[in-house]
Amino acid sequence: MLKRLRDRLDSWVMLAGNGGFVPLPSERILYTSPPRTTLTIQTPNTYPGKSPLAITSSAGCVYLTNQRIVYLPASPTPHLKSFSAPILNLHDTHVSAPFFGPNVWTGTLQPTSGGGIPPTHAIVELKMTFKEGGAFDFHSNFERINERLHQAVDMARESGQTINDGIEQGGMGGGAMAGVNMAAVHLDELPAYEAPSAAPPLAPMPAPRPRASPQSQAPAFNDGGFPPMPNTARGTIRPSNSVVNPPNEPPPGYEEVQRDSVANELEGRLRRSH
Repeated sequence: MLKRLRDRLDSWVMLAGNGGFVPLPSERILYTSPPRTTLTIQTPNTYPGKSPLAITSSAGCVYLTNQRIVYLPASPTPHLKSFSAPILNLHDTHVSAPFFGPNVWTGTLQPTSGGGIPPTHAIVELKMTFKEGGAFDFHSNFERINERLHQAVDMARESGQTINDGIEQGGMGGGAMAGVNMAAVHLDELPAYEAPSAAPPLAPMPAPRPRASPQSQAPAFNDGGFPPMPNTARGTIRPSNSVVNPPNEPPPGYEEVQRDSVANELEGRLRRSH
Protein backbone atom coordinates (compact mmCIF):
# COMPACT_ATOMS: atom_id res chain seq x y z
CA MET A 1 0.00 0.00 0.00
CA LEU A 2 1.92 2.94 1.31
CA LYS A 3 5.63 3.21 0.66
CA ARG A 4 7.43 1.34 3.39
CA LEU A 5 8.12 3.75 6.21
CA ARG A 6 11.21 1.83 7.29
CA ASP A 7 12.88 2.22 3.92
CA ARG A 8 11.86 5.58 2.47
CA LEU A 9 13.78 4.96 -0.76
CA ASP A 10 11.45 2.12 -1.83
CA SER A 11 7.98 2.42 -3.33
CA TRP A 12 5.17 -0.06 -2.60
CA VAL A 13 3.88 0.26 -6.21
CA MET A 14 6.24 -1.07 -8.86
CA LEU A 15 6.83 1.95 -11.07
CA ALA A 16 7.37 1.81 -14.81
CA GLY A 17 9.86 3.84 -16.77
CA ASN A 18 7.20 5.90 -18.58
CA GLY A 19 5.90 7.45 -15.36
CA GLY A 20 3.18 4.86 -14.78
CA PHE A 21 3.16 1.64 -12.82
CA VAL A 22 3.50 -2.04 -13.59
CA PRO A 23 0.10 -3.77 -13.45
CA LEU A 24 -0.57 -6.93 -11.49
CA PRO A 25 -1.57 -10.16 -13.27
CA SER A 26 -4.99 -9.76 -14.98
CA GLU A 27 -5.11 -6.11 -13.87
CA ARG A 28 -6.87 -3.53 -16.07
CA ILE A 29 -7.01 0.24 -15.65
CA LEU A 30 -10.63 1.37 -15.74
CA TYR A 31 -10.37 5.06 -14.79
CA THR A 32 -7.64 7.71 -14.71
CA SER A 33 -8.15 11.01 -12.90
CA PRO A 34 -6.93 14.46 -13.95
CA PRO A 35 -3.34 15.21 -12.81
CA ARG A 36 -4.26 17.73 -10.06
CA THR A 37 -5.99 15.27 -7.73
CA THR A 38 -4.88 15.52 -4.10
CA LEU A 39 -4.55 12.68 -1.58
CA THR A 40 -4.72 12.72 2.20
CA ILE A 41 -4.07 9.68 4.39
CA GLN A 42 -4.88 10.31 8.04
CA THR A 43 -6.13 8.76 11.22
CA PRO A 44 -9.90 9.24 11.71
CA ASN A 45 -10.84 11.80 14.31
CA THR A 46 -12.90 9.24 16.21
CA TYR A 47 -10.05 6.72 16.32
CA PRO A 48 -7.94 7.00 19.48
CA GLY A 49 -4.20 6.90 18.98
CA LYS A 50 -1.07 8.35 20.51
CA SER A 51 0.70 8.94 17.17
CA PRO A 52 -1.81 10.07 14.55
CA LEU A 53 -0.97 9.48 10.91
CA ALA A 54 -1.10 12.31 8.37
CA ILE A 55 0.38 12.06 4.86
CA THR A 56 -0.68 14.36 2.03
CA SER A 57 0.02 15.03 -1.65
CA SER A 58 -1.10 18.29 -3.26
CA ALA A 59 -1.25 16.94 -6.83
CA GLY A 60 -1.16 13.59 -8.51
CA CYS A 61 -3.07 11.05 -10.56
CA VAL A 62 -5.27 8.27 -9.22
CA TYR A 63 -5.86 5.08 -11.21
CA LEU A 64 -8.79 2.76 -10.64
CA THR A 65 -8.19 -0.81 -11.73
CA ASN A 66 -10.21 -3.98 -11.42
CA GLN A 67 -8.25 -4.86 -8.26
CA ARG A 68 -7.07 -1.72 -6.49
CA ILE A 69 -6.66 2.05 -6.54
CA VAL A 70 -3.20 3.45 -7.28
CA TYR A 71 -2.08 7.00 -6.59
CA LEU A 72 1.09 8.44 -8.10
CA PRO A 73 2.02 11.92 -6.85
CA ALA A 74 3.13 14.49 -9.41
CA SER A 75 6.12 15.33 -7.20
CA PRO A 76 7.17 12.28 -5.18
CA THR A 77 8.61 12.98 -1.75
CA PRO A 78 10.58 10.79 0.67
CA HIS A 79 7.33 10.34 2.62
CA LEU A 80 5.16 9.40 -0.36
CA LYS A 81 6.35 8.00 -3.66
CA SER A 82 3.28 5.92 -4.44
CA PHE A 83 0.20 4.50 -2.80
CA SER A 84 -2.15 1.61 -3.50
CA ALA A 85 -5.07 -0.02 -1.71
CA PRO A 86 -7.13 -3.12 -2.51
CA ILE A 87 -10.71 -2.28 -3.45
CA LEU A 88 -12.13 -4.87 -1.06
CA ASN A 89 -10.41 -3.15 1.87
CA LEU A 90 -12.19 0.17 1.29
CA HIS A 91 -15.46 0.87 3.06
CA ASP A 92 -17.98 3.71 3.58
CA THR A 93 -16.96 5.42 0.37
CA HIS A 94 -18.88 8.50 -0.72
CA VAL A 95 -18.53 11.82 -2.53
CA SER A 96 -19.00 15.18 -0.82
CA ALA A 97 -20.06 18.13 -2.97
CA PRO A 98 -19.50 21.39 -1.05
CA PHE A 99 -21.09 24.66 -2.11
CA PHE A 100 -17.65 26.11 -2.74
CA GLY A 101 -14.64 24.14 -3.83
CA PRO A 102 -14.06 20.84 -5.64
CA ASN A 103 -15.73 17.53 -4.86
CA VAL A 104 -14.08 15.20 -2.34
CA TRP A 105 -14.12 11.40 -2.36
CA THR A 106 -13.76 9.83 1.10
CA GLY A 107 -13.41 6.26 2.35
CA THR A 108 -12.08 4.25 5.26
CA LEU A 109 -9.29 1.73 4.65
CA GLN A 110 -8.26 -1.42 6.47
CA PRO A 111 -4.48 -1.49 5.84
CA THR A 112 -2.90 -4.74 4.78
CA SER A 113 -0.21 -6.21 6.96
CA GLY A 114 3.27 -5.20 5.83
CA GLY A 115 1.92 -2.45 3.64
CA GLY A 116 3.85 0.36 5.27
CA ILE A 117 1.21 1.72 7.67
CA PRO A 118 2.07 0.94 11.29
CA PRO A 119 -0.03 -1.89 12.75
CA THR A 120 -1.24 0.44 15.49
CA HIS A 121 -3.50 2.06 12.88
CA ALA A 122 -6.19 -0.52 12.24
CA ILE A 123 -8.20 1.98 10.17
CA VAL A 124 -7.13 5.05 8.23
CA GLU A 125 -9.15 7.60 6.30
CA LEU A 126 -8.55 8.43 2.65
CA LYS A 127 -9.54 11.73 1.07
CA MET A 128 -9.06 12.53 -2.59
CA THR A 129 -9.95 16.00 -3.81
CA PHE A 130 -10.71 16.19 -7.52
CA LYS A 131 -9.71 19.76 -8.34
CA GLU A 132 -10.34 19.29 -12.06
CA GLY A 133 -13.50 17.20 -11.75
CA GLY A 134 -14.13 13.50 -12.08
CA ALA A 135 -15.14 12.59 -8.52
CA PHE A 136 -18.54 11.19 -9.47
CA ASP A 137 -17.13 9.29 -12.45
CA PHE A 138 -14.50 7.76 -10.22
CA HIS A 139 -17.06 6.87 -7.55
CA SER A 140 -19.57 5.29 -9.95
CA ASN A 141 -16.83 3.11 -11.49
CA PHE A 142 -15.49 2.23 -8.04
CA GLU A 143 -18.91 1.12 -6.79
CA ARG A 144 -19.48 -0.97 -9.90
CA ILE A 145 -16.13 -2.79 -9.59
CA ASN A 146 -16.54 -3.16 -5.83
CA GLU A 147 -19.89 -4.90 -6.33
CA ARG A 148 -18.49 -7.24 -8.99
CA LEU A 149 -15.53 -8.19 -6.81
CA HIS A 150 -17.74 -8.97 -3.82
CA GLN A 151 -19.92 -11.16 -6.03
CA ALA A 152 -16.83 -13.00 -7.30
CA VAL A 153 -15.58 -13.54 -3.74
CA ASP A 154 -18.99 -14.83 -2.62
CA MET A 155 -19.08 -17.30 -5.51
CA ALA A 156 -15.55 -18.48 -4.73
CA ARG A 157 -16.48 -18.90 -1.06
CA GLU A 158 -19.60 -20.92 -1.92
CA SER A 159 -17.55 -23.20 -4.17
CA GLY A 160 -14.97 -23.73 -1.40
CA GLN A 161 -12.12 -21.98 -3.22
CA THR A 162 -11.53 -19.38 -0.48
CA ILE A 163 -12.38 -18.95 3.19
CA ASN A 164 -11.85 -15.47 4.68
CA ASP A 165 -13.68 -12.37 5.84
CA GLY A 166 -13.66 -10.67 2.43
CA ILE A 167 -10.57 -8.46 2.78
CA GLU A 168 -7.01 -8.71 1.56
CA GLN A 169 -4.37 -9.87 4.01
CA GLY A 170 -0.74 -9.23 3.28
CA GLY A 171 -0.99 -7.82 -0.23
CA MET A 172 -2.97 -8.45 -3.40
CA GLY A 173 -3.87 -12.06 -4.05
CA GLY A 174 -3.08 -13.30 -0.56
CA GLY A 175 -6.53 -12.98 0.98
CA ALA A 176 -10.03 -12.59 -0.37
CA MET A 177 -8.88 -12.68 -3.99
CA ALA A 178 -6.80 -15.82 -3.62
CA GLY A 179 -9.49 -18.08 -5.10
CA VAL A 180 -10.92 -15.61 -7.63
CA ASN A 181 -10.14 -15.82 -11.33
CA MET A 182 -9.87 -12.15 -12.22
CA ALA A 183 -9.95 -12.90 -15.95
CA ALA A 184 -13.48 -14.28 -15.51
CA VAL A 185 -14.87 -11.30 -13.58
CA HIS A 186 -17.27 -9.32 -15.77
CA LEU A 187 -16.20 -5.66 -15.64
CA ASP A 188 -18.13 -3.98 -18.44
CA GLU A 189 -21.38 -2.22 -17.71
CA LEU A 190 -24.45 -4.28 -18.40
CA PRO A 191 -26.73 -2.95 -21.14
CA ALA A 192 -29.82 -1.11 -20.03
CA TYR A 193 -32.93 -3.26 -19.84
CA GLU A 194 -35.39 -2.78 -22.66
CA ALA A 195 -38.87 -4.26 -22.63
CA PRO A 196 -39.59 -6.65 -25.50
CA SER A 197 -41.08 -4.82 -28.40
CA ALA A 198 -44.74 -5.55 -29.11
CA ALA A 199 -46.34 -5.94 -32.54
CA PRO A 200 -45.47 -3.20 -35.03
CA PRO A 201 -47.79 -0.21 -34.74
CA LEU A 202 -50.69 -0.23 -37.14
CA ALA A 203 -51.10 2.49 -39.71
CA PRO A 204 -53.68 5.10 -38.69
CA MET A 205 -57.14 4.37 -40.03
CA PRO A 206 -58.71 7.06 -42.22
CA ALA A 207 -61.48 8.98 -40.59
CA PRO A 208 -64.96 7.85 -41.75
CA ARG A 209 -66.72 10.16 -44.11
CA PRO A 210 -69.69 11.94 -42.51
CA ARG A 211 -73.04 10.70 -43.75
CA ALA A 212 -75.58 13.24 -44.91
CA SER A 213 -78.58 13.49 -42.63
CA PRO A 214 -82.02 12.60 -44.11
CA GLN A 215 -83.07 16.23 -43.82
CA SER A 216 -80.12 17.35 -45.94
CA GLN A 217 -80.87 14.91 -48.77
CA ALA A 218 -82.99 16.11 -51.72
CA PRO A 219 -86.43 14.44 -51.87
CA ALA A 220 -86.84 11.77 -54.54
CA PHE A 221 -89.92 11.76 -56.82
CA ASN A 222 -91.77 8.79 -58.23
CA ASP A 223 -92.92 8.28 -61.85
CA GLY A 224 -95.96 10.47 -61.39
CA GLY A 225 -93.94 13.41 -60.30
CA PHE A 226 -95.07 13.21 -56.67
CA PRO A 227 -92.85 12.76 -53.64
CA PRO A 228 -92.90 9.32 -52.01
CA MET A 229 -95.43 8.61 -49.31
CA PRO A 230 -94.22 9.14 -45.75
CA ASN A 231 -93.66 6.21 -43.46
CA THR A 232 -97.08 6.71 -41.89
CA ALA A 233 -98.70 5.78 -45.18
CA ARG A 234 -96.76 2.47 -45.23
CA GLY A 235 -98.07 1.25 -41.90
CA THR A 236 -95.60 2.95 -39.61
CA ILE A 237 -97.17 3.99 -36.34
CA ARG A 238 -97.25 7.75 -36.00
CA PRO A 239 -96.64 9.19 -32.56
CA SER A 240 -99.83 10.21 -30.78
CA ASN A 241 -98.64 13.76 -30.26
CA SER A 242 -98.03 14.39 -33.97
CA VAL A 243 -100.37 16.84 -35.76
CA VAL A 244 -101.36 16.50 -39.45
CA ASN A 245 -102.28 19.78 -41.12
CA PRO A 246 -104.98 19.62 -43.85
CA PRO A 247 -103.87 20.57 -47.38
CA ASN A 248 -104.49 24.15 -48.50
CA GLU A 249 -105.47 23.18 -52.11
CA PRO A 250 -107.65 20.38 -53.50
CA PRO A 251 -105.92 17.43 -55.01
CA PRO A 252 -105.29 17.40 -58.75
CA GLY A 253 -108.46 16.59 -60.87
CA TYR A 254 -110.79 17.26 -57.95
CA GLU A 255 -112.90 19.87 -59.80
CA GLU A 256 -113.26 17.66 -62.90
CA VAL A 257 -114.38 14.68 -60.84
CA GLN A 258 -116.77 16.87 -58.87
CA ARG A 259 -118.28 18.26 -62.10
CA ASP A 260 -118.71 14.82 -63.63
CA SER A 261 -120.38 13.49 -60.51
CA VAL A 262 -122.90 16.42 -60.47
CA ALA A 263 -123.70 15.92 -64.17
CA ASN A 264 -124.26 12.20 -63.66
CA GLU A 265 -126.56 12.87 -60.69
CA LEU A 266 -128.76 15.32 -62.73
CA GLU A 267 -128.95 12.92 -65.64
CA GLY A 268 -130.10 10.13 -63.35
CA ARG A 269 -132.87 12.25 -61.84
CA LEU A 270 -134.17 13.22 -65.26
CA ARG A 271 -134.42 9.60 -66.32
CA ARG A 272 -136.28 8.64 -63.18
CA SER A 273 -138.83 11.50 -63.64
CA HIS A 274 -139.90 10.17 -67.10
